[in-house]
Amino acid sequence: MPGNDWNTYIRSMFGSISGRYDLMNTLMTFGMDRLWRRRTLEMACLPPGGLLLDVGAGTGRIAREALRRDPAARVVAADLTFDMMKTGRRTMGGGVWWCNADALALPFPEASFDAVTSGFLMRNVPDMRGAFQEQLRVVKPGGMVVCLDTCPPPDTVLKPLILFHFRFVIPFLGTLVTGNSDAYRYLPRSTSAFKKPEEIAPIMEQLGFRETAWRHFMFGTMGLVCGRKPRR
Repeated sequence: MPGNDWNTYIRSMFGSISGRYDLMNTLMTFGMDRLWRRRTLEMACLPPGGLLLDVGAGTGRIAREALRRDPAARVVAADLTFDMMKTGRRTMGGGVWWCNADALALPFPEASFDAVTSGFLMRNVPDMRGAFQEQLRVVKPGGMVVCLDTCPPPDTVLKPLILFHFRFVIPFLGTLVTGNSDAYRYLPRSTSAFKKPEEIAPIMEQLGFRETAWRHFMFGTMGLVCGRKPRR
């Protein structure tokens, strides 16, 4: 489902759950999602009063956390889905510039931002390399790009329980809370097909990032990976 067809599918799916998206994230992660957003911003190393781009911003929770950490920060929240952004603007108020944008064609000049973040974006784009290339293009030399996303569970004794949670508990909870079972069946499918952060870091290095680093959370099912744009 490439190109515009994929974008239409993603817009429709996330638009249909936009009103309960934040609640579901909190329920699915047992409230740990806020901690992961904090860690994302710590790895972003945004300077005081710096300009941050959050790609695939959804309802703007990373943007909100960035402003909580530094009220002087300037934050651009870019997302493909209008309804997600509308929900975010309604719940957040001011302080963020919102932009409807495709992660594979960001409408910003080269070297515009001090840091770029994304949360739960990369497994939803049809071309992960292309998305990272765009983020590398728009971040300033020396700036960090940070990706937060779910990842396939590791082969541990907990894997059967984790898979049960992914395949049965999350779809059931998603149907109960949002009325949309398809969106929360998509989540485990896309997670299983995605890469682990230790697999993403070498890809970022091939694209030109330096000083890559990664870490796991929540029994290995959540990953953070970052890289720095080379300084001139």
